[in-house]
Amino acid sequence: MEKEIEEKKLRILCLHGFRGSAEILKKLIFRWPESVIGKLDLVFLDGPFPAQGKSPLEGFFDPPYFEWFQSNKDFTEFYNFEECLEYIEDFMLKNGPFDGVLGFSQGAVLGAAIPGMQRDGVALTKVPKIKFVIIISGAKFGGPTYGIPKLAANAFSSTINRPSLHFLGEADFQRKEGEILLECFVDPQVIHHSKGHTIPKLDDSNVEIMLGFIEKFQQH
Repeated sequence: MEKEIEEKKLRILCLHGFRGSAEILKKLIFRWPESVIGKLDLVFLDGPFPAQGKSPLEGFFDPPYFEWFQSNKDFTEFYNFEECLEYIEDFMLKNGPFDGVLGFSQGAVLGAAIPGMQRDGVALTKVPKIKFVIIISGAKFGGPTYGIPKLAANAFSSTINRPSLHFLGEADFQRKEGEILLECFVDPQVIHHSKGHTIPKLDDSNVEIMLGFIEKFQQH
């Protein structure tokens, strides 16, 4: 019985990037080694809105493409953010409980804000608080690039008291943003890679970091 408890797979909700899809994110994540994937119960969700313009992934991955919410060109005004959170909450209610959230790009911006919004009781209040976040090429609402949607107004007003694992790419145009996000979490762990704004394959040292992070939760 004890062995079974120790080896419980972590159920993780995976949020894709801007004008990506659940299917695309799944393909990229499943390039990670079985030693990592085998410990996780990964659930991939499409964003609630069809892409409202050309996807940067066209020509690399097949459509359809989705987005989580919309904004103006300066990222100072946001649209459908509340609807997006209700959609995620509804999915989590029907398919949970989830241990954590993994996000890439737009999904990581969203995922990073979830613990703070849950803490403040402004979003995802009908589902258990997530225990951790995995942020790949993320950014902070209220950082240099993004303004703040109303519901996320106080998400980073105090340090997020949840374990977090952050992927920072040397060639990622959003790298600075990702580094700023580190300061928002109580004990951020980091996987560094040489690539750009993408989901990297994991080398041996990064597999070790990833497994160390996962195993903290598997023993509970």
